[in-house]
Amino acid sequence: MQVLIHVRACGVNPVETYIRSGSYARKPTLPYTPGSDVAGVVDAVGEGVTAVKAGDRVFTTATESGGYAEYAVAVDDCVHKLPDALDFTQGAAIGIPYFTAYRALVHKAHAKAGETVLIHGASGGVGVAACQLSRALGLRVLGTAGTPEGMKLALSGGAHLVFNHREEGYTDKIMEATEGWGVNVIVEMLSNVNLSKDLQLLAHGGRVTVVGSRGSIEINPRDTMAKESSIVGVALFFSTPEEKKECASLLFAGMEAGWLRPVVGPQYPLEKAVQAHHDIMESPGAAGKIVLTM
Repeated sequence: MQVLIHVRACGVNPVETYIRSGSYARKPTLPYTPGSDVAGVVDAVGEGVTAVKAGDRVFTTATESGGYAEYAVAVDDCVHKLPDALDFTQGAAIGIPYFTAYRALVHKAHAKAGETVLIHGASGGVGVAACQLSRALGLRVLGTAGTPEGMKLALSGGAHLVFNHREEGYTDKIMEATEGWGVNVIVEMLSNVNLSKDLQLLAHGGRVTVVGSRGSIEINPRDTMAKESSIVGVALFFSTPEEKKECASLLFAGMEAGWLRPVVGPQYPLEKAVQAHHDIMESPGAAGKIVLTM
């Protein structure tokens, strides 16, 4: 059962650059249009669709036809109503970032209120989502960013403390902030740079969730033995319908309560998608979610 959406904005995610370059595990069938996180207005609904109707403001977590377009088709269970309090660019910043943050924190790390979480890369799309969600779940939130602007963003997004990951010795400061105990959970955006350090930052029984990686890294498996720690991969693709429903329910509560506030960063018109793909990979530090506007 499908929904046709008049697209007003579409989020840009790093995974789309991996797919486009052919370096991702799953190769799409060609021709291929990227984009899963659209926000816009329902133009028409297929037979049997009841959750949304023509004229509704919506956002998606996946599309069938690709979101870098003026119109997109999505399966009805990937289409959600967008509250009036959020604009279309914010709607385009919800899908992959918030659903990934929830999958990492709840389904993979089993984070519990009172634990300490490190969001390693807290100023991008997933990072901001993970900060807001962690606060809502009652965690103590430590974040990192690479620029002063990014650090401000992480703090306003809910991090209790923020560290500059471009500074020498920043990991020592993180350990000091935990009084030497280490952190219980790490949400890791750049595993090929940080994973070895992460294992040393964990508390006993700690978990690293691998959300992003752009290459390989050498680690010492003894570090996992010393803490009885776990490294867990996160891939939204494998979410079951039940898991998606659970996540959507919590995110709706967040929109109603007001803690789910997507932070939109650079915006590009659709014809500048090439530039957006370049900038999401090459920028010196993320500051909010990159969005295409139609």
